[in-house]
Amino acid sequence: MNRRQTQGRVLPLTHRPLVMACAAAFALLGADLATAQEATPAAAGTDAKSANAVPPKRTDADKDKDKRPANPDAASNLDAVVVTGIQGSIQSALKAKLNSNNIIEAISAEDIGKLPDSSIAESLARLSGLATQRVDGRANQISIRGLSPDFAGTTLNGREQATIGENRGVDFDQYPSELISGAAVYKTPDASLIGQGLSGTVDLHTIKPLDLPKRTFAANLRGEANSNGSLNHGSGVGDAGHRASFSYIDQFFDHTLGLAVGVAQLDSPVQEKQYQAWWWSVDNGPQGIESQGVRRTPGLPDGVLSQEGGQLRAKSEKQLRNGLMTVLEWAPDDHYHSTLDLYYSTFNQKTFLNGAQWSSSPYEAGDGISYSNVGVVPALPYPIVTTGHIDGLKSVLQNDYTREHDKLFSAGWNNQYDFGNGWALTADLSYSTAKKNLHDAYLFAGLPDQATSSTDFATPVHEHFPDFRPGVNFADPSAMFFTDPNKYGYNGREEFDKQKDTIKAFRLEVSHPVGWIFSDVNIGVNYSDRTKTKQADVYFAWLNGNGSTEADYLPGFAAPIDPSVLSGITDLSYGGFPGVVNYDVVRALNSQFYKTQRNGQGDFSRNYTVEEKVPVAYVKFNIDTNVGDVPLRGNVGVQAVKTDQSSDALQTNGNTLVGRISDGTKYSKVLPSLNLAAEVSDKQFLRFGLAKTMARGRIDDEKVATSAGVAQVTEGPAAGQVLWSGSGGNPKLKPYIAVGADLSWEKYFGTASYVAVAVFNKNLLNYIYNQTTLDYDFSGYTNDTPTLVPTSTRGSFTRPENGTGGKMQGLELSGSLEGGLVSRALDGFGVQANFSLTNSTLPVSAVSSIPGSPSTLPGLSRKVANLALYYEKYGWSVRVAERYRSSFTGEAVALFDQLGYTQVLADKQTDLQLGYAFDHGTWNGLSILLQVNNLTDSPMKTQQILSLPSGVKVARPLEFDTYGRTVMFGINYKL
Repeated sequence: MNRRQTQGRVLPLTHRPLVMACAAAFALLGADLATAQEATPAAAGTDAKSANAVPPKRTDADKDKDKRPANPDAASNLDAVVVTGIQGSIQSALKAKLNSNNIIEAISAEDIGKLPDSSIAESLARLSGLATQRVDGRANQISIRGLSPDFAGTTLNGREQATIGENRGVDFDQYPSELISGAAVYKTPDASLIGQGLSGTVDLHTIKPLDLPKRTFAANLRGEANSNGSLNHGSGVGDAGHRASFSYIDQFFDHTLGLAVGVAQLDSPVQEKQYQAWWWSVDNGPQGIESQGVRRTPGLPDGVLSQEGGQLRAKSEKQLRNGLMTVLEWAPDDHYHSTLDLYYSTFNQKTFLNGAQWSSSPYEAGDGISYSNVGVVPALPYPIVTTGHIDGLKSVLQNDYTREHDKLFSAGWNNQYDFGNGWALTADLSYSTAKKNLHDAYLFAGLPDQATSSTDFATPVHEHFPDFRPGVNFADPSAMFFTDPNKYGYNGREEFDKQKDTIKAFRLEVSHPVGWIFSDVNIGVNYSDRTKTKQADVYFAWLNGNGSTEADYLPGFAAPIDPSVLSGITDLSYGGFPGVVNYDVVRALNSQFYKTQRNGQGDFSRNYTVEEKVPVAYVKFNIDTNVGDVPLRGNVGVQAVKTDQSSDALQTNGNTLVGRISDGTKYSKVLPSLNLAAEVSDKQFLRFGLAKTMARGRIDDEKVATSAGVAQVTEGPAAGQVLWSGSGGNPKLKPYIAVGADLSWEKYFGTASYVAVAVFNKNLLNYIYNQTTLDYDFSGYTNDTPTLVPTSTRGSFTRPENGTGGKMQGLELSGSLEGGLVSRALDGFGVQANFSLTNSTLPVSAVSSIPGSPSTLPGLSRKVANLALYYEKYGWSVRVAERYRSSFTGEAVALFDQLGYTQVLADKQTDLQLGYAFDHGTWNGLSILLQVNNLTDSPMKTQQILSLPSGVKVARPLEFDTYGRTVMFGINYKL
């Protein structure tokens, strides 16, 4: 750990040459282009008003003329899709950013049903300070300013949404991009923002029919193909799919009643090539495992670093999502406005994950593991084994089948009434539910009678696919048997999960003009009741004729694979394997195996209910005044949040079920906020935000699920005493709290151009991590060993706790430039770019006991950048976009009892979009589109950080996965 980290501080940004250079470049760019805009008003498409002119002081009459409704934030302008195309999308987003009282980022659809990217998350990830983590090769979850997705709030039309995961993070794939008109990302909150996150809040918008001038039809159809081909032959998952959507928007009764209906279907394949190096160590010699009394590995030189096992797997996944969105909007007069939003989707996913795994560790030496023809390359701290031959392997073929069925439903009814005397009332009623049903099963196969095999191997020094050439044809069904080759203790496993998340909420707000420096005040209350319930049932599978207990189970028992369940081979040729046998896991499970229920401690802990009742009261004063000749707007307010959280779950003692247990807590927090936006010159803003924010812990950390019991101490100072001990969740967990300050400078020019520089500081007042309490009260727990009477109700307990927090500091640079502002020859061209640099620190006590533990927040990429080049003219549109995030530390993982952190390496992805739109004649309204996602087939790479027997820590490859490039081609039609 370096000296700066030890001192618990981060060097000021002014000491960093890269940051200063970037900031200076952006500032000069803004100044130069503002001057260019004044000199060439025709090219800029705006008037020739000097950017340095002092705006006139606003009168009270001016303020009355443009009073905003109850929620004055102009991000709602994203709902109206009027200007189309790439530049139209940028214009709409910049309009929302410019008009907002908060510091926000925004995206807007290019047209009805056309977000700039193939998914919402991919569009969001191109915003300044945002990054995405790929799931199955696709952007699915969003990190804001370096904090993990757990810290970000997500709303749909301003309402919190239920989620299908065990936590709060929203899977954006559940929301069809074709039905979303745009999104606003609030980096600074205000008192009226409900469901805000610690890092920021993403608010998704659907269309509002009365915002459009006339009836509109829009239809989209795209076919897609994956370059990885079909990896699991016979599974029914190919390499081709499609996306289709239809939207109908209309207005009735003199434009007082609006209706919008949208349907979207996604039928998309995932073909993923996976490789994982299990773990690494030094086997032989005084610095190896041999020095700890483990048998020497024959044929392996002393003092060399070798891979101790691994697996090659191929995933084929079919995703089928159907979404329906309906909006009914009614504005019969100038006083009343009502909007009913309905959203429903189903998501069906089938996954086939098949492959081979093997262990070559010294712990297998007794069964005959040996090396020959070993080749090494020089490296520090030890030479690395890269080639050779291994004998005595007991390779395991594991075939997995997973089926997931999700249902999401969201309804919201918003009513606004303006009494005409300055008073306005808003009432909002909402309901959101997410249901998930999951069926997972896997079986083992391999050589019968505990037979062994051999392989030649060549493994890369750095992250890439290996080359294994086994001496056995694992794709030959006549040679492969159902068995337990490596003595895992069972023949297979099946799991059934059910989960339901429900949020019911009601909101009431009144607003009234105030005076002095304030335009009006918003006073409101919100009440939400969230309940998340999960159930998990696990069964172990045993071959017919084999035992299922420790006394009668035979690992070497084998049975041929029934030919009727065979379905082809799984292609692992990218790792040297010709392939492995593929079969129908569910049919084989039901015909050749029997099952016994076998929930263990970890399975029982996933049976729980967590409920959160949250009343919120807030007051927000909207600022609209002048400081001298400088217009100043913004808001100041406070939120009072009370939380009543409770949990009901199971108590176990190890793998033994003891009974049910309940617990909970109540707490209150006060969250003040301030946002100021000063227009220091024409379209040049200086913004400041200061706020205290909170985010509740992970829902699965709040569960009361516990493993606890009593035992007699046999040694040490407490020898002879009967003491409690245990571990579990924490239903009394308090939220994360942070105080953040933001400063942003923004300059807008042209029609779709701007430059911005922002800095922020966020102090985490606490952080949640596992701690052991030595004086925990077990008086509410059941002792399932009545023969042992505990000496005391006190004992040791490990669970998530609130501890000392950390700090985040960052710089964000962003801009957009129309080429026509630089030269008439570049008219139609444009560029968008952003870069963020974030530093963070965590207290050493949070993670120091784990090898490779970070001194920064898990999930934080220090550098995130995006660059997009586009051309749009004469109906043609071309966009090439690349996003980059530097390496970050993932969650702790346990690999064969070696606890460590996973380091996700730097990721860069390039996408291409090419289109043509017909704007006159017979084909008017028709456009064609070609998209290529992951143009360069960028892999996902991770490292593991391990402690070797000598105490030396090393970083070695863990995972290397490729997803292929996805090509989409289709047509859009708008009438």
